[in-house]
Amino acid sequence: MRSAKVAVVVVTWNSAEVLPGLLASLEQGLQGVEWSLTVADNASADETLTVVQSSVPSAGLIQTGYNAGYAAAINSALAQLEPCTAVLILNPDVRLAPGCVATMLAQLDEPGTGVVVPRLESESGVLAHSLRREPALLRAFGEALLGNRRAGRYPRLGELVTAEDAYRTTTTADWATGAALLLSWDCVTACGPWDESYFLYSEETEYALRARDLGFRTRLAPEARAVHLEGDSEVSPRLWTLLTLNKVRLYRRRHSLAAATLFWAATLLRELSRGLLGHHRSRRAAAALLSPSRLRTRPTAENLV
Repeated sequence: MRSAKVAVVVVTWNSAEVLPGLLASLEQGLQGVEWSLTVADNASADETLTVVQSSVPSAGLIQTGYNAGYAAAINSALAQLEPCTAVLILNPDVRLAPGCVATMLAQLDEPGTGVVVPRLESESGVLAHSLRREPALLRAFGEALLGNRRAGRYPRLGELVTAEDAYRTTTTADWATGAALLLSWDCVTACGPWDESYFLYSEETEYALRARDLGFRTRLAPEARAVHLEGDSEVSPRLWTLLTLNKVRLYRRRHSLAAATLFWAATLLRELSRGLLGHHRSRRAAAALLSPSRLRTRPTAENLV
């Protein structure tokens, strides 16, 4: 295996409960790799900073001073890094399996690869469908009519990659869940800062699509395993609304107004239909989609209501 230096970047915000598990997994997860840790903290009010300092005393600690958002915190960490082989961006609720990063690094050597992701699983070992196709009009309507998992069985109709075989091979995807991303230094320097206007959700989509536009593809390393604890975007109406609005914002920035209007309509149809079935989070998201000011306003911690 080549000599490599990996800069690990973790963004935290009131993460004291889940962070110890990640920090405990780093040594084995990065076995055989020279690495350093930088934690970018978004003004945690719990014991997050104490956990970092007691668990990994050598870690670099950056305090943004307020809840700046995921992309802004990543940028604050990237600005402090020296050139290295790759940057590993991790959510605090990820746990690396032994040898995970060395396996990912091997995939990073493949020509045209700028982003490598591991096979993500739940705590019970169930596969997490982390690969995604680029947002598209037909896919938006497919998901509105069929649901994202059923639509995902058909590449033209769904954004979510659900085929089990895709997670057993070194699959190339348009983008992937941002819980664990290994970025080559060439990709980091070519792409520049993450887009801070998204605050949370769609920032990894935008980054992967931008990287692809510059010739850097996203690749799955199926033999690299990591556990991702359950997030709360599936249960929190507030976060689901932000996720939904940011998908529309992202599509609008990459397409014409006419296409973006149809994408908005498909997204609204999806949320209205789910809302009629009793899903509170979808009713809230639909209301936000019908508010021009919500679509125009840059999300911040203060206006996530």
